[in-house]
Amino acid sequence: MVDKKKGFQIFANLIMIALTICCLFPFLLLIMSSLTDETTLIREGYSIFPSKFGLDSYAYLLRNIGKIGRAYGITILVTVAGTASSMFITILMAYPLSRKELYGRNILAFFVFFTMLFNGGLVPTYIMYTRYLHIKNTLWALLIPSLLVSAFYVIMMRTYFVTNIPDAIIEAARIDGAGEWRMLFTVVLPLAGPMIATLALLIGLGYWNDWKNGFYYLTDSRLYSIQNMLNQMLKDVQFLKSGADASAAAELTQDMPSVGIKMAIAVIGALPVMVIYPFFQKYFVKGITIGAVKG
Repeated sequence: MVDKKKGFQIFANLIMIALTICCLFPFLLLIMSSLTDETTLIREGYSIFPSKFGLDSYAYLLRNIGKIGRAYGITILVTVAGTASSMFITILMAYPLSRKELYGRNILAFFVFFTMLFNGGLVPTYIMYTRYLHIKNTLWALLIPSLLVSAFYVIMMRTYFVTNIPDAIIEAARIDGAGEWRMLFTVVLPLAGPMIATLALLIGLGYWNDWKNGFYYLTDSRLYSIQNMLNQMLKDVQFLKSGADASAAAELTQDMPSVGIKMAIAVIGALPVMVIYPFFQKYFVKGITIGAVKG
């Protein structure tokens, strides 16, 4: 019996190792391709072990370090401010919905859930944000549309509160004279650390990787996030390459990377997330597992 359990554990570990390799392989291929010489990349294709390395793609990006640095600053600001604001709103919505004594909480929960099924559509949303809220070409355009509040995250947080915060603790705090705000910040939130870390990571990833809001609501390149800036640089390279008919234009663009630049842009955009994620991994797994339990 012991040998069977040990054999199954070894088999399961081998499966997990294989899955891990499958998950890491695309990132490794991405990084190695960004470090491959442009001519070699075009001739031989993508490879983990290129025959010739080159830094032409990163050299091109370094020539635009001012734009990239400003875009990074805007992205970090929007990600931090958006994540904090979204978490604050999510908690303030989820906590009352988790309390059994809240009158009409099922009706309110239905309205929250209803927003996951239907929305006003792109055109009415664009008109509302640009004509009435006037967020076009402002940082609010990167903060508010589609990202500030998510019904799915509210439901996840509510489920965590219901299934993992015992009513006895709430009642004990109330008997000791604690009000709702004090119970929330001194009793409930400290016990909800894994879910808070999980949602903060998911929301932060959403803000960091978002490009649609900048595409829809920004025309001023000075307000571009890192995703919008890198996408614009990639379009510029493709435009110059496609329009290089004259000899002067051809000389200008002959050393400009067109394939490797895509890989380098992806690395620059994803690297911060790849560095930060391991520190949140245990909270992420624990929060997802517990928050998915039905109450």
